Amino acid sequence: MSSLVIGLISAACIFGGALLGMWLHKVLPERHLDAASKDTIKLGAGLLATLAALVLGLLVSSAKSSLDAMNTGITQAGAKILLLDHMLSEYGPETKDVREQLRQIVASSIARIWPEEKGHTGGLRAVESLDDAGKLYRAKLSELTPTNDFQKSRLTQALQISDDVLQTRLLLMEGQQANLPATFIVVLVFWLTGLFVSFGLFAPSNGMVMTVLLICALSVSSAIFLILEMNRPLDGFIKASNAPLRKAVELIGK
Repeated sequence: MSSLVIGLISAACIFGGALLGMWLHKVLPERHLDAASKDTIKLGAGLLATLAALVLGLLVSSAKSSLDAMNTGITQAGAKILLLDHMLSEYGPETKDVREQLRQIVASSIARIWPEEKGHTGGLRAVESLDDAGKLYRAKLSELTPTNDFQKSRLTQALQISDDVLQTRLLLMEGQQANLPATFIVVLVFWLTGLFVSFGLFAPSNGMVMTVLLICALSVSSAIFLILEMNRPLDGFIKASNAPLRKAVELIGK
């Protein structure tokens, strides 16, 4: 289920809680809505609001960290690729074909992970399928035959950097395997729905109040949407930037 669908379902549940509260206000006996009951309900609503705010804040912070980690990993990969190209350029002109192949692999990876055409599978699945290209390129590096100590040192460094790029890819890939538990979202939506029930219980039934409650429900559910989106920084609407890799493609071979 996509983040947008979950966000819309959350908004419907939360706003439905406000409507339920308005309906209960009409059908409950007066003794259930007296001053003492109102004070108790306000205390419960304050507790739910505090819990929901704490959890939302923690989840947004965690999701932002996931997005930042992906952006950092992509930046590091781009820098290592440029360093690899630099090592190969110092090796000698015989690495021209290898450097061109490196540029093509990076460009192809960008096109597969961030496809421009709709309907193409990209994101995390594309990252997982890049292993063959990495193995092929490493085999190409291994075919180089250094003729002096300088070339040997540059080839050794190039192989090490190639391994570092592979390690970065694997770390980013594995870091995206831990999804937010569905139970967490269900409990959070339950708390928010209960909170909006308390809002609707003592709110007047007019268009202005219902509009404000709807806007509030959409705002809270948008936070849930952002959390889910940032937890999957290579899929969905909010994606990690591919600018470092695109810059690497421009500079490789120059």
